[in-house]
Amino acid sequence: MNRPLKRRDVLKAGAAAGVGLFGLRPGFLAGGQAPNDKLNLAVIGVGGRGGANLGAVKGENIVALCDVNKKTLERAASQFPGAKTYADWRKCVDQKGLDGVVCSTTDHTHAFVNVWALNRGLHVYCEKPLANSVEEARAVREAYLKQGGKVATQMGTQIHASDNYRRMVELVQRGAIGAPKEAHVWCSRAPEGGSYLPAAGSPPADLDWDLWLGPSPEHPYNPKYLGGCLAWNRFWDFGSGQIGDMGSHMMDMAYWALDLRFPTTCEASGTPVNPDTLPQWLVASWDHPANDWRPAVKVHWYDGGKKPEMPRPEFSRDALFKGVIFIGEKGRLVCDYGYRILEPLGDLTYFKPPAPSELIPPSPGHHQEWLIGCKTGEPTLCNFDYSGALVEHNLLALVAYRVGKKLEWDSKNLRATNCPEADQYIRKTYRKGWVLNG
Repeated sequence: MNRPLKRRDVLKAGAAAGVGLFGLRPGFLAGGQAPNDKLNLAVIGVGGRGGANLGAVKGENIVALCDVNKKTLERAASQFPGAKTYADWRKCVDQKGLDGVVCSTTDHTHAFVNVWALNRGLHVYCEKPLANSVEEARAVREAYLKQGGKVATQMGTQIHASDNYRRMVELVQRGAIGAPKEAHVWCSRAPEGGSYLPAAGSPPADLDWDLWLGPSPEHPYNPKYLGGCLAWNRFWDFGSGQIGDMGSHMMDMAYWALDLRFPTTCEASGTPVNPDTLPQWLVASWDHPANDWRPAVKVHWYDGGKKPEMPRPEFSRDALFKGVIFIGEKGRLVCDYGYRILEPLGDLTYFKPPAPSELIPPSPGHHQEWLIGCKTGEPTLCNFDYSGALVEHNLLALVAYRVGKKLEWDSKNLRATNCPEADQYIRKTYRKGWVLNG
């Protein structure tokens, strides 16, 4: 096996690097600005990751800021005094003259912001994960595809832009391990268990608790829900655990390198199912059909301290709590964000490294890929077609875990053909007044 990188891979990467392979689409920005003109952006969620994302796009015209925390919003507004401010993102996305939205809200509102913004023809950058259920991920992906290439989207899997990711993809797809057979992905981070938190008094005056809850069921205020993704994403109503959080990063490595799309089966196990909180550890597997360059492959996930068996002591990397092992018929490849170790099973005479012209070009930066895409129409590597399918794939493991069965998956119709009881976990029920496709 010596599979040359598909032309679409190189074109996408070249475009993301600013090579300009597709050229400018006239009038791609609102009002038909030239590609060097600044975008009119709304930044929704401006604390924590939102503050970092705001800093990454601050060179554009920041014309709207939104946050449910008044103090956080005021701090951001002091840097951009001309921006309109909002507590409710639904009002923010309706501001006239917007070109795009940067979404860094809590996980349970990501899909809502994404779909509403896309329905208004806006470019969208969204922190991972794109969604909080299988159905939400599909809704985001479909809302993007309905735009027919008129908008640029990017999920915030920032490491996707690293050179090490690109070299890993080239090694796997050019045949350094022969025909790939399986991949094992792990992240040792373990969430807490427990139950939904008790009432802890009234919310502070500067926090709109009702808007923080958004579409999720009613819960009394407790400050321990706040404070970043590790605080809220262990609860079913607010997050999707480590497979949703770190899985968006780590599974991305296997998803890109193996050119995956929708699985045919999924099974998972973990700590006993709790109606309030996600498992403290999860092990999952997906079967993927063959495509035009590789045979069928199996992909595995481990979190909460579970790990695959390391094929060699040198691969243990005990100091690192996450990684990927690719296993092929002629070798193995172990990778993380910043390293890769190739172990040929024999000599490497079968492997032809890609020529310089075939290398995936370096990225200008994850946010820059999106900004370039907004201004020129050039494709982004983590657009919502790719990342929507990735998140849908990952969250299917939580469905299999909750029903305790191996799912035979019909991706076209978004259902498990052998398990009708899975339907209740594929989709969510929302609070009155909240509409996903708004």
